[in-house]
Amino acid sequence: MTTSSVASLRSAPAMAVYGLACVFLYIIPAILFLMPTSLVAAELASGWEGGVYKWVSDGLSKPLGFLAVWCQFAMTIFYYPSLLAYVASTFAYIIHPSLASNGVYVAIVIITIYWAGVYVSSQGTKTVAGLSSWSLVIGTLIPGAVLVILGLVFLGQGNHSAAPMDADHLLPAWAGLASLVLIVNNFLSYAGMEMNAVHVSSLRNPGKEYPKAMFLAVGLVLVIFILPALAISWVVPAASLSLTAGVMQAFDAFFHHFSVGFLTPIIGFALVAAALGGMLTWLAGPSKGLLLIGRSEGYLPPILTKLNKHGVQQNMLVAQGIFTTFIALLYALIPNVSSAYWILSVITTQVYLIMYVLMFAAAAKLRKDKPNHPRGYRAPALYALCGLGALSSIAAFAIGFVPPSQFGSGSPAVYVLIVGGGMGVVGLLIPYLFYRNRRDSWKFVVPKEEQA
Repeated sequence: MTTSSVASLRSAPAMAVYGLACVFLYIIPAILFLMPTSLVAAELASGWEGGVYKWVSDGLSKPLGFLAVWCQFAMTIFYYPSLLAYVASTFAYIIHPSLASNGVYVAIVIITIYWAGVYVSSQGTKTVAGLSSWSLVIGTLIPGAVLVILGLVFLGQGNHSAAPMDADHLLPAWAGLASLVLIVNNFLSYAGMEMNAVHVSSLRNPGKEYPKAMFLAVGLVLVIFILPALAISWVVPAASLSLTAGVMQAFDAFFHHFSVGFLTPIIGFALVAAALGGMLTWLAGPSKGLLLIGRSEGYLPPILTKLNKHGVQQNMLVAQGIFTTFIALLYALIPNVSSAYWILSVITTQVYLIMYVLMFAAAAKLRKDKPNHPRGYRAPALYALCGLGALSSIAAFAIGFVPPSQFGSGSPAVYVLIVGGGMGVVGLLIPYLFYRNRRDSWKFVVPKEEQA
């Protein structure tokens, strides 16, 4: 479950830019962020039901608990445009590869598919429930394995790698702080570990089995992340690599090299189907937690927490869609599609990191204030894990405001303004306004059947 929720091919092109150094750039955040997040979340989930809102509310305060659950929801506002940009660029290789760098085309695809997804989700359909498990196989494991095998055969035939594969390139070239900015994208790649921590109590022996499961999951995730990224760097030069269409660039290059170019549309359909399945499965999910908190605490106006006849928070999805549509227009306004994709990925990470800092602080406070509270699992060296995770999150947050070296032609001030503005408005200002204007009359006792 952890592997399927974290592993993806979507971030591979961003790291393939670094060639062999991507190994270093994947392992470091795994140690500094992935392991602390998974182990700390496991202790919280085994002792407190209700997810991140309950953890932060009990450990810190209710306002901060609302901020945490809001950030967990708000990151999807930026996540869906970046996910659908990947879908648009992948689909472009099926119809016309040149469209992958066309911002207007990408914006149209994002807006069209998102609103179609809102309609499907608002109908309460259950036909998409099994798509998440299939998406790991269809869109990640099989394409990833094919990509790596083709890459190994390609090198085995004596072809030269587009990126140097010698020991001198194990570490990324240092050209100032901007040369390491892409590591921030890996924090987002590893985000979501706290979601599966709620199942820790289902294990027979959580204290022993959960750490083993996490180390195994980390190993699997690293393999799925690193090997395809390396395979892409073998065949696509970094200078021509697209952050949205890089996976299809690599497949297209390999397929043409082996004279099986007719397979490009097939693999493209597989990647698109898997991404869309994941989007539909998750579309209404993150908003469900915010819905329950908004109704029980009166943080959100009734117009947003109202359910349609299918029991779906349709108005909340529509409100989210308005923001998504506005953000999608960035692809039409920013000349470089890769730049727009990267900016949205960074904003997503910035918003999500706020929640993680609050989670680590709450875990340390709860261990100090409630050491005897029943826990199914107790993370070893919890204070050290919380300190490491919080410092890593803050460092990644700060680095996110530095324009990456690959996009040095643009204005740094504009980059900081877009990232800071997007994060500040969506991650801080909006939840502050909701909390400040909360009403007791907005509270709604959720029936047991809705909670279930």
